[in-house]
Amino acid sequence: MLTYAEAELPPRLAEQVADLEAQAWPGSRAGHDPDLAPEVMLLCDDEGTVVASLALLHKPLRHGGRTYRAAGLSAVVTRDAARGRGYGGRLVAAARTALAADPAVDLVLFSCDRPLVPFYEAAGFTRLPGTVLVGGTPEQPLATDAPGFDKEVLADFPGADGDAAAFSGARIALYPGLVDRLW
Repeated sequence: MLTYAEAELPPRLAEQVADLEAQAWPGSRAGHDPDLAPEVMLLCDDEGTVVASLALLHKPLRHGGRTYRAAGLSAVVTRDAARGRGYGGRLVAAARTALAADPAVDLVLFSCDRPLVPFYEAAGFTRLPGTVLVGGTPEQPLATDAPGFDKEVLADFPGADGDAAAFSGARIALYPGLVDRLW
């Protein structure tokens, strides 16, 4: 596994990540909001080809009268030709382990398409039934329960043990901005 601050990602690898993301989400813009301290995690094959990548995004999150040091997963993608071989699962599990070991992270929180829930649960994340993330900005919100979305919210609580109940069934104002509307 390789991890880079997004701004320090070598051009050869950045190009491969951008290609993978464009393959998965045609028309999307590569890169993340620098205010979210993006890090890129990569899994490469023996030839140095990126087979899977994801981004880790970070921001303070105010919820239930407390401020959490939150992180989220974004842009999780595996090369089409490499799917079904466990690369994505290994990368997501490594991301969870890295975030759990980071003393600057209290909470990991993100959404995914409902059919992907078992994939993230296998990596150790917990589904939060009834929880809704509200992204975008207060002026231009985007919620995981918006019409046409079929999203679930998952979490891990490495530095906020006992706070899981505060997030279950809650509406959480994530508001990461307009670049990364929902991570």
